[in-house]
Amino acid sequence: MPHEQTSNWRKNIAPYERPRIQNSVRQILNTVVPFFLLWYFAYLSLSLSYWLTLALAIVAGGFLVRIFIIFHDCCHKSFFRNRTANEIVGTITGILTFCPYHQWRHSHSVHHATSGNLDKRGTGDIWTLTVDEYISASPWKRLVYRLYRNPFIMFTIGPIYIFLIDYRFNRKRAAWPERINTYVTNLAIVGGIALLCWAIGWQYVLLIQGTIFFVSGAAGIWLFYVQHQFEESYFEEDEEWDYVKAALQGSSFYKLPRLLHWITGNIGFHHIHHLSPRVPNYYLEKVHSENPQLQDVKTITLRTSLESLRFRIWNEKSGKFVTFKDIQRPRQASPKRVRKAKPTV
Repeated sequence: MPHEQTSNWRKNIAPYERPRIQNSVRQILNTVVPFFLLWYFAYLSLSLSYWLTLALAIVAGGFLVRIFIIFHDCCHKSFFRNRTANEIVGTITGILTFCPYHQWRHSHSVHHATSGNLDKRGTGDIWTLTVDEYISASPWKRLVYRLYRNPFIMFTIGPIYIFLIDYRFNRKRAAWPERINTYVTNLAIVGGIALLCWAIGWQYVLLIQGTIFFVSGAAGIWLFYVQHQFEESYFEEDEEWDYVKAALQGSSFYKLPRLLHWITGNIGFHHIHHLSPRVPNYYLEKVHSENPQLQDVKTITLRTSLESLRFRIWNEKSGKFVTFKDIQRPRQASPKRVRKAKPTV
């Protein structure tokens, strides 16, 4: 979209950046309450059928994804107008989703401020190497990158590492409020799981909560991955990087069935979210539908989104993601484009 149009759509989006307390409370009620009911019914169904328990746990996993979107909006201060309300609800939903509120808010803010910036990768994003970086990397680093980009590892081991291990530790130079929030979150998670194990037994907790955790974790990483990792995405060096282009060209519109849009909190309208993180999730679809100029973005469906699993490396020359097979190793890589990037999600 040309920059001269920026003021127009910015003015159109502004009214939707003000959350409504009625909508936010309603979303809490129709998300958190069903989640706990599904958890309880999954436990009761253990005496009837394992498959019924599994089905209920899978559905509960979907509701946990929706709880994460509430947490996510609180981190952007877009769920409530009141900062304290965002802090309280964000911390509680962070405990339910195993994400420390302050820690995740920081890394995700960095992601929004640097998405698609080749010189500022490494915080809150998917580890992405350019072709030159991959060719110039050591055999060990290339192996680690291939393993990281392997779909099985990313969507099975990935959720376990990110949500159970990585988020339990504070980042370097974290301020005390952030550190305390992480400690409180960790204690609440351990205490809650311990209480459940004492009440119903660790085997049942593992069966129910383990299924919920796996479904929601894999779905969460998939949504984050697929909405930036498509063939003609957006990556530029810092001097050429543009926030608006990164939002509209580097984020997709994930066109899902209406039920899945609801369960994922409309995060499929990712281009709108990146353009203005202050828009609550319940307004994203309306902003998209009422602004035709914002509809000219990359659209992917459930079927076409599977193609993103093929793309692993960013080719700066073509401006596209390529596969490992597309890379032909030259005798010597160009050193001027080599940058450091650490593997994070």
